Amino acid sequence: MALVKVWRHDWWYALIPLVLFLIPAIFSFSWWWVAIAIIVTILFVLLRSAQVMGVTQMEQGSPLFEKLNYEIDNRQILMKRNEREGMALNWDMIQKAEVKPEAYLLWLQPAADAQLPGGWKGWVARNFQTPIFIHLPFRIFNSSNDIKLFESILRRKNLLNNSVSTSATT
Repeated sequence: MALVKVWRHDWWYALIPLVLFLIPAIFSFSWWWVAIAIIVTILFVLLRSAQVMGVTQMEQGSPLFEKLNYEIDNRQILMKRNEREGMALNWDMIQKAEVKPEAYLLWLQPAADAQLPGGWKGWVARNFQTPIFIHLPFRIFNSSNDIKLFESILRRKNLLNNSVSTSATT
């Protein structure tokens, strides 16, 4: 899902190497320039896709891919691995929420500029961010009342569009 979102938003980045390597072909046409432009563009797409998919392999992201217990209230979402280990997710850490046919998607806020490194690494981090989200399937809720309560919390926090409702899907 994150890979599709990245390419939907940043598709035009793939045009940069294509155009740069096709410029010499304008002045002195050769199929070699066209082939090189296509190969470099494909390599760029593969590298960017590997960067997005690499987030799943990082140690810091491992809690996002494990089965967790959730405790949701007006202050935070508490994600617990077991009784001792867990992580609190404050509502201000969430950028927006979406309702899908089978789940809620909570999109987390990107890192602030103060948290990013300086120089060219900061530029790369700002321009090539990978979206991070939490997938909350409807089956983790005990009842339809829990789903309605969660949805009302999302609306109060202005994370969910008021026209969207799961009442028709549940």
